Amino acid sequence: MHARITTDRLRWRWLSETLAALVLCLAPLASPAVGANLDQLPQRWRGDDGHLIELSSLAGRRLVLTMGYARCHVICPLTIGQLQEMQRRLDDRGEQAEFVVIGYDPENERPTDWHAFRTSRHLDRGNWHFLMGSRSDTERLARQLGFDFWKYDEHVMHGMRALVFDARGTVQVELGAETKDWAAAI
Repeated sequence: MHARITTDRLRWRWLSETLAALVLCLAPLASPAVGANLDQLPQRWRGDDGHLIELSSLAGRRLVLTMGYARCHVICPLTIGQLQEMQRRLDDRGEQAEFVVIGYDPENERPTDWHAFRTSRHLDRGNWHFLMGSRSDTERLARQLGFDFWKYDEHVMHGMRALVFDARGTVQVELGAETKDWAAAI
């Protein structure tokens, strides 16, 4: 009987998390970020290699920024898939971009978690950056750029969203679940 109760709870949890994720995916973009600049955002982040990096140091070429959760099983894999397709298309055109994923959960994720995430998805190129910051900087960046998220039990609930900054560090394009082909938008 105990095994059945546990299985039912797991199914219910999976269903509730999946429904919450679907609602977030289908929601419109959180807030317009077009015109926001990298210089206006919190700057000090730690990479998955443990080194400190300033966000503005990545300006000078196109930059695609999203937020993620290393233990996400629904939204983040979809988001990373879209970013990987963007990378392929940019490569085909001979263009370059920096890809930045900032962790939603700095209190529970470490550089090693993001490094494992990077490795498991074969994202070993130097233009991919998995960054973590303080809780206050993470929340401030999310608020400034319109990334909505909240904690549900030990999980981070969030939507599918990315922003494309130009070489001057200014947001030019917002991408979300309603954008079917992110790579075509850049």
